[in-house]
Amino acid sequence: MELNVISEKIIGAAMQVHRTLGPGLLESAYEACLKYELEK
Repeated sequence: MELNVISEKIIGAAMQVHRTLGPGLLESAYEACLKYELEK
């Protein structure tokens, strides 16, 4: 059950980052922003 909650948060953060930044950036940009979102 807890694994589903963690997965949901990670996927939600990844989708939010992609929605905000849009397509076409380097993977490192998405990675840095996802790291920031998950640490918040």
